Amino acid sequence: MAPSSTSSWLHTFSSAGRELGRGLLHLLYPGVCNVCEAALPPEQTHFCAPCRSALVTDPFPACPRCASTVGPFVTLEGGCHHCRELAFHFDQALRLGPYDGVLRQVVLRMKESSGETLAEIVGELWADHASARLQDLHADLVIPVPLHWWRRWTRGYNQSDALARALAARLQLPCRTGWLRRSRHTPMQTRQIASDRPKNVRGAFSARTGVPLKGKTVLLVDDVLTTGSTASEAAKALRAAGAQRLIVAVLAHSRG
Repeated sequence: MAPSSTSSWLHTFSSAGRELGRGLLHLLYPGVCNVCEAALPPEQTHFCAPCRSALVTDPFPACPRCASTVGPFVTLEGGCHHCRELAFHFDQALRLGPYDGVLRQVVLRMKESSGETLAEIVGELWADHASARLQDLHADLVIPVPLHWWRRWTRGYNQSDALARALAARLQLPCRTGWLRRSRHTPMQTRQIASDRPKNVRGAFSARTGVPLKGKTVLLVDDVLTTGSTASEAAKALRAAGAQRLIVAVLAHSRG
C-alpha cells in the first residue's frame, strides 16, 4: 500500500474510532456540555444552549479584510484602521467571533494534547453555523495552516487540521492537509511583540512541489488570527504555488 493511501486509511480508521468512542460515552454517561459540563437534555449534543449561543454569536462587526472588531460606523473601504496600512498575501479574512469569553476558553483547550475531539465538534458547529457564508466564497479547496512537525509531535495533533476537515466536509470540498508545510520551526507568535511577528514567520511556509493550485480559490483555516502575519506568510506560499485567491477563516480574532 502506498504511503499516502496508508495515511488516508489510518486517518479514516482513527476518525471512525473517535466517533464510536463518542457514541459509547453518550450511551454510558449522561450528556454534558463540553464547555461548562452542565447536564444536557436528550435533544442536545456537545454544548448546552447558552454555551452554543456564546460560541456562534459574534457581538461586534468585523473588518472583512483582517477580521478585527470595528465600530458600527467605520468606513471599511481598503480595510479598517488596524490593517489599512498593512500588506497581506490573503484577500480577505472572516471569523466566528472575538477571542474572548467562551470562545477563548475553547480555543485554549483545543491547544492541549487532549483537545482533538473538542476541535472536531467545534469545527462541526462552526461549519453548520457559517455554511451559507462559507459557500458564498466559492472556494475550490480547504487547507489548514500547518504546525511544524516538532510542535505537532509534542502536541499530538494540529487543531487547524481538525477545524479544516469539519469545514471541508460541510462544504463538500477537498481538504488538503499535506499541500502546505511549515518548513521552519519558529518561536511561538504569542511570545513576540506585534512588530516582531512578521519577521518571526517570514519564509516559514512552503507549498508541496507540484500541487495543482493554479487559478484556485483556497480557504485557509486556522484557530486564531491576531496581526495576520502567520496567515499572510502561509498565503504567500500558496500564492507562489499558483493559488489565485486566498481567504482566511479563523475561529477567533485576538486583539493581541
